Formats: sequence, C-alpha cells, structure tokens
Amino acid sequence: MKSLFLKSITAIFLLLCSVSIYAQSSFQFKIDSKNSIIHWKGFKPMGSQSGTIKLLSGIVEVENDIIIEGNFVADMNTITDNGGSAKLEKHLKSVDFFNTKIYPISKFNIKTIENIEGKTYLVGDLTIKNITKQITIPATILINQNTVKITTETFKIDRTDFNVKYKSKSFFNNLKDSFIRDKFDLQITIIAKN
Repeated sequence: MKSLFLKSITAIFLLLCSVSIYAQSSFQFKIDSKNSIIHWKGFKPMGSQSGTIKLLSGIVEVENDIIIEGNFVADMNTITDNGGSAKLEKHLKSVDFFNTKIYPISKFNIKTIENIEGKTYLVGDLTIKNITKQITIPATILINQNTVKITTETFKIDRTDFNVKYKSKSFFNNLKDSFIRDKFDLQITIIAKN
C-alpha cells in the first residue's frame, strides 16, 4: 500500500513537472536598446540623405522557437543625420516632418510571421504620427536560448501615408527639382534578450 502511494506521488510530481516545462515553452525577450537601431534614407533629385533612429523599448515573445508577438517603440527625438547636420536633424523633428513635440514615438507591432517560398516576412502595424498602416517587411530571424535577432532587409515606406507631406510632388505643384521623394528606405536591426 505504501509502495503504491509513493508511486502515485511520483507520477503526479512528474506530471506537474512536464506541465511546467510545457508552460514555459513561451518566453519573452526585452529589446536591447543599445544594440538595436533603425537606419533611414531619404531621396531627392540630386542625391540622398541618411541617418539613424534609436529604439526606446519593446518585447519579443517566442513560443516553440517561433515569434508569436512583438512590439517595438522608436524614440523619434533621437533621429540623426549621418552627415552631422544639426539643421537637418532639427528640421526632421519639426512640424514639416515628424513633429516630435507632439509625436515623440513611432511603433511597430508584429501581428504574424509569414514564410513565403523560403523567405520570412514580418506582418504588422506601423504607427507614425498616430497614423497606423499595415506593412510587410522581409527579414531574417535568429532565435537562441538567450537572444532574438531580427534583421530586416531594406524596405520602402511612403511618408505621405503618415501625413509627412513636406515638398511632396503628390501635394504641391511647381516644386521643380526641389522636391523630396515620397518613399524612403528603412532598415531595422533588433536585438532582444531574456
């Protein structure tokens, strides 16, 4: 009788352990803001300008080695010009562009991960100036026990979708060669750790 009781207790213990292990198959990783970065590049007829934006915060949730959720917050007041132009940086933060006094952050929320013909895509909602659009971004994802690394390919965003109209030929006539192209490049590297 005592032996049967001990066997029962052991079986229950092993069952609880297996349930606990299964429950822990979902892990949350926090954005390493020091090592995560957004690269941007804008275009005009006579050339281009580029720079970076820092990530403020975010999480990536992984279940069975698959990202099931993620959100990233960009600090728009950290936007910089690779050429070191303080004048351009100030202009990008102004009402002509991202109006960072009113809209200090931008966000991207991952809704799903799609694999098409061997290529991985992040599908989610991008929010800039409180305007949200669904976008699809090609990316490489590396997941291990302690780290998630998401490296997007360079992709294009139409700034006018987010009410950034300064010198856009879609809204203003007679700009001649002083216009700025509507679509600009982004490339994002995310490092998240648990």
